[in-house]
Amino acid sequence: MTTYKLNNLNLEKFKEVAAIPNYNRDAIKTGIVHVGIGGFHRAHEALYTDDLLHDKTVKDWGICGVALLDFDTKIYNTLKAQDGLYTLVVKELDGTLSRRIIGSIVEVLYAPENPIKVIEKMASPEVKIVSLTITEGGYNYNEATGEFNFENPLIQYDIEHSQSPKTIFGYLTQALKLRKANGVKGITIQSCDNIQGNGDMTKKMLMSYINVAEPELVTWVASNVSFPNAMVDRITPATSPIDISNLKEITGIDDAWPVVCEPFKQWVIEDDFISGRPAWENVGAQFVKDVEPFEKMKLQLLNAGHSVLGILGALMGYDTIDEVANNPIINSFLRAYMRHEVAPVLSDLNGVDLEAYEASLLERFGNIYIKDQIDRICSESSAKFPIFVLPTINSQLKENGHIEHAAFVVAAWAIYSLGQDKNGKALLIKDAMKAELNEKAIASKNNPVAFLEIESIFGKLKDSKLFVETYTKAYQDISSKGVENCVLEINANMLNYN
Repeated sequence: MTTYKLNNLNLEKFKEVAAIPNYNRDAIKTGIVHVGIGGFHRAHEALYTDDLLHDKTVKDWGICGVALLDFDTKIYNTLKAQDGLYTLVVKELDGTLSRRIIGSIVEVLYAPENPIKVIEKMASPEVKIVSLTITEGGYNYNEATGEFNFENPLIQYDIEHSQSPKTIFGYLTQALKLRKANGVKGITIQSCDNIQGNGDMTKKMLMSYINVAEPELVTWVASNVSFPNAMVDRITPATSPIDISNLKEITGIDDAWPVVCEPFKQWVIEDDFISGRPAWENVGAQFVKDVEPFEKMKLQLLNAGHSVLGILGALMGYDTIDEVANNPIINSFLRAYMRHEVAPVLSDLNGVDLEAYEASLLERFGNIYIKDQIDRICSESSAKFPIFVLPTINSQLKENGHIEHAAFVVAAWAIYSLGQDKNGKALLIKDAMKAELNEKAIASKNNPVAFLEIESIFGKLKDSKLFVETYTKAYQDISSKGVENCVLEINANMLNYN
């Protein structure tokens, strides 16, 4: 098959093999600056926006994608060469594929190359929203204290070098300062990350930074910037070389970085936009007054479920999430964790059938065509566990409830942090706290509680006698019997649950 590079010039060549934008991209103005143009953004917000732009009356909500870090050079170069275009490949549960070329990213900027240009774009009058997918670790907070981490060298650099920042906080602060100086209206800063109260978190961290870096800006920001909370959901595994080659061979689309994802998507947003917003509700998003119940449901069921499968699966020698999800023993363990430990601490979910939602998650996790890599799911677990798993533990401890499954997973994480699976194969651990996790994991061989001493992750959890006893037994059991045998025993004891 003849292949063509994906770009504006060749777009019409692909209309027989993929859906293509039916709107004039040259007529679209940038209304959104998005920082973090990885796979999830391109499978989620950029898709919703592309859907909306197919309404020919909508012309003000194009996206300027910003690659913030040196690490982001590849995605920047790819999207720049492709005029912001990329292919979204949806892998259905029956194995069929749907392909669509997304056109909503109409500009791309590389922050390390020209930080002033990024600041000016965020400050431009036409931009009404700055949205973020910077991962859980990007919010620079200490889990133990809940406060902004001013000890981060990059934060210290930004305070000293305001015109050439390296973090999102430096960029946002200077952009807001410029908007104020130019008499430009306020703006909405919208987090699209998996953090409960992500808008509240963004506001707290940014205001902490501004209070030190540009204190005279505090009052203006308080009156002119909104931070809506949102819940986002779509499983989006890393794009593999096979995904790229298959797209090229089957369709002739030469796309250097397509995105693959599951069919399910969800976006629940607090309707708090100070300078207007796209009508995303017309294309499937849900605007509500209070996002918190939906956030808790998703973070503590879907995201925690992913972490459960990832940590246990890694120790058992699996490579992808679907493999471990389709192990009936682990599937039963996860089902019980969701039903007996997570569901009881969720509330105010009017109209939500939790049992049906849990069943849909197990189906989604088991999609054999997604092939989400376990090392991706386990990456940065030090930032994920405090958000996804610990809230369930803490809530259950307050009620003297069930913690057996969660404590088992934390124990498994301690053993995972030693860096080997059950066969002695080295695990690929990607975590900003990898060294400290490994140090405490080694110490845990003689004293399992040593792992819980990482206060920035676990807070005061080590002070809970019930948790320590349950966790220690789980640690010792896994060490002597292995994950699978332990899970078999836990599943057999489920009759003791109320």
